[in-house]
Amino acid sequence: MVNKLTWCFAQKKGIRLVKPNENLAKEYLKSSEETLRILKNIKDKSNMWLATTKYYCEYFAVYALLMYLGVRSEIHDCTIELVRFLEKEKVLPRGTAKQLENDKELRIENQYYLKNKKVKIDFDKLRDFLLLVKDKISTLTFNEIEEIRNKIRRLEE
Repeated sequence: MVNKLTWCFAQKKGIRLVKPNENLAKEYLKSSEETLRILKNIKDKSNMWLATTKYYCEYFAVYALLMYLGVRSEIHDCTIELVRFLEKEKVLPRGTAKQLENDKELRIENQYYLKNKKVKIDFDKLRDFLLLVKDKISTLTFNEIEEIRNKIRRLEE
């Protein structure tokens, strides 16, 4: 993980510590909620759009947390590596990065390579994940945020 994160810090659009932004975090949460509603409306209609929408529902939720922490990453693989880091820090549950990784691959296969692979969606699980992220955002203390940011800063060095 550390080597991948090191690579991500070296990329122009890779990982950057920025000022934590609660407003942007709220906007990403709203985008995640909206994407979940869209996902419910298109179920059983298009595997390409189901895969894409499911992935972005999860991705926007994770990105909301990153914005709240003040971490920017414009490379999806780098964002997933940050999620792995947040799992180790017990900020996100184990398996979150793997789920994102799997759903990203399914999105790529269905969206870019038109594989039309079946998309399994558990709406309750997606909703619960979104609620978990919202809860994490509302309960992280200033000191916890600073501790996480300092650990990320040390990974950059």
